[in-house]
Amino acid sequence: MKRYIIHAVRYVTSVAILVTSVFVGVGVWRRYEDKPWTRDGHVLADVVKISPDVQGMVTSVDVVDNQFVRKGDLLFVVDTPRYEDAVANSDAAIDNAQAVLGQARRVVVRDEALGNLVATEVFEEDQAKVRTAEAALHQAMALKRTAMLNLARTEIRASVDGYVVNLSLRPGDRLSAGAQAMALIDASSYRVEAYLEETKLKYVHVGDTATIKLMGEDTPLTGHVESITGGIADDQRRAASNQLPAINPSFDWVRLAQRIPVRVQIEHVPSNVQLIMGRTATVVFSPREHG
Repeated sequence: MKRYIIHAVRYVTSVAILVTSVFVGVGVWRRYEDKPWTRDGHVLADVVKISPDVQGMVTSVDVVDNQFVRKGDLLFVVDTPRYEDAVANSDAAIDNAQAVLGQARRVVVRDEALGNLVATEVFEEDQAKVRTAEAALHQAMALKRTAMLNLARTEIRASVDGYVVNLSLRPGDRLSAGAQAMALIDASSYRVEAYLEETKLKYVHVGDTATIKLMGEDTPLTGHVESITGGIADDQRRAASNQLPAINPSFDWVRLAQRIPVRVQIEHVPSNVQLIMGRTATVVFSPREHG
């Protein structure tokens, strides 16, 4: 009798272990295949390309690499003396144009005083000289406004609050107008891009809660789905020389699910967590109820 009890206990135990293993296996399988989560997430942010609007030699650099700056803080200065001279030249041009205009107006006043003693052709020519002098004055004033704008833009300032990264600019470097001089990470734009398998997209909607676990951090972050991308590149298609689509003729028997970018807005960042652009994250989505 005792032997039968032992065999029965072993049988029940084996069945229980088997059933438990099946449930665990199914749960793990569903978690990996169906549940909306991914290890393929990265911290991203908007990068402002800082470039001067004027060309010239860099006379001073007022920040260091990885420094946090506020909007309006001075970053660097480009060749201020040269553009100060341009403003001084424009002032001289205005003075000259005003003198020429004053003389032209006095001649017209004199012509009007002389009346018929001045030939009509001469009077018309003197009036034309006044209009020409007025146009020259307006042009000189416009050039001064441009010179003052260029002078103001020799001081390049931060357009957003953020971090200066990968700074290699030094005094003495020469920059062209529009050439990128440094990068500034917008501190208000940090987010997580979760690259989710397309087979799991049906479980994710805008507004769903997201739990973010940065690699190397013990404290999770909270967020929500801000948007799902509208498209990704098709690596099976390219443009031919005749503008017709060229499609890859080969087809793999094993097809991997495409990774679709899902943008996650971070709602709260603990003080002990460093948000650094490029960090790796695991993102778990908790879908809300949809009617």
